[in-house]
Amino acid sequence: MNANVVLSGVGLWTPPYKITNQELVESYNAWAEAYNQTHQAQIEAGELTAKPFSSAEFIEKASGIKSRYIYRKEGALDIARMRPEIPERGEGELSNQAEIAIEAAKLAMADANKTVADIDAVIVACAYTQRSYPAIAIEVQHELGIDGFGFDMLVACSAATFGMHRAWEMIASGNAKCVLVINPELVSPQVNYTDRDSHFIFGDVATATILETAETVSTDTAFDILSTQAKTVYSNNIRSNFGYMSRANDVDPFGPDKLFHQAGRRVFKEVCPMAAEHIANHLALHGLTSENVSRWWLHQANINMNTLICKKLLGRDANREEAPIVLDEYANTASAGSIIAFALHHQNLARQDVGVICSFGAGYSIGSLVVRKR
Repeated sequence: MNANVVLSGVGLWTPPYKITNQELVESYNAWAEAYNQTHQAQIEAGELTAKPFSSAEFIEKASGIKSRYIYRKEGALDIARMRPEIPERGEGELSNQAEIAIEAAKLAMADANKTVADIDAVIVACAYTQRSYPAIAIEVQHELGIDGFGFDMLVACSAATFGMHRAWEMIASGNAKCVLVINPELVSPQVNYTDRDSHFIFGDVATATILETAETVSTDTAFDILSTQAKTVYSNNIRSNFGYMSRANDVDPFGPDKLFHQAGRRVFKEVCPMAAEHIANHLALHGLTSENVSRWWLHQANINMNTLICKKLLGRDANREEAPIVLDEYANTASAGSIIAFALHHQNLARQDVGVICSFGAGYSIGSLVVRKR
């Protein structure tokens, strides 16, 4: 363990467009009604299943989500399209994902009192990248004018914490003094807006963090990173199968099975105890228990998951100050959720207060950092 690595800055970029549950439901129900009417004969013959209808109340009860932000709103609610309309950019133009990554990066650097000259490496860690190569991280590095290196990594909803793990290792080993970790979660293109059980889950956002050696910290809102821990267990219960193999497989590259889909109840049942055990074991490495933790910045996928995990850890319900919830406004933003919670709810902690940043998601994958206010 090496306490010489510090989380010194965080940035949160929020898209300008929002979709409420009511807007989403009105669009989906209109699409479902049109689908059922168009396929009435096949439905009556038992060849197809009628699409069920939804409600804003169902979404909030099932998830705690009330709204979500989206990079481009146009097209997403159009029942003749049911996906956001994002014009393709030329190869000489800045990519969409690099664009939002840069916005979050600038905010994080300002928060940490850093300039591009201070950054040694850029990690773009998220659930999806919009292309295979060149790496989005290298594009961001180039646009910001950083003299160093960059790479992308994909670990679904644990990508942010796993990216911070890699940054921690680079700094602890002396291979870098300051690392910029960015999570440009442009998830809406992978959302199936015609699936009642998943169309409401995700929102778009970009977050970024600065990790650096303790010797160079120049802000009074930093946190020592006591250690990092990670765990993965293979599971098929959360999948997104889109990829280049579809061309050779001769299948629809945009079919429902190629977009995000999950067995939600299985995920809830299996991930919650895994996450609670992982966090408890991580704290125990420092001789700490859950009672020693002032703030829980947890992955923001489902309010019921967070409630259960906290109850397993604390033996009681956690209040909103102890375990902030941001998914009601932002929805599930893949790996960025715990970082949004940190960005919005870390300023009032006192010196020596301990907090846990934890993500969990597809893989299954779980990543955590135990931090202490400087």
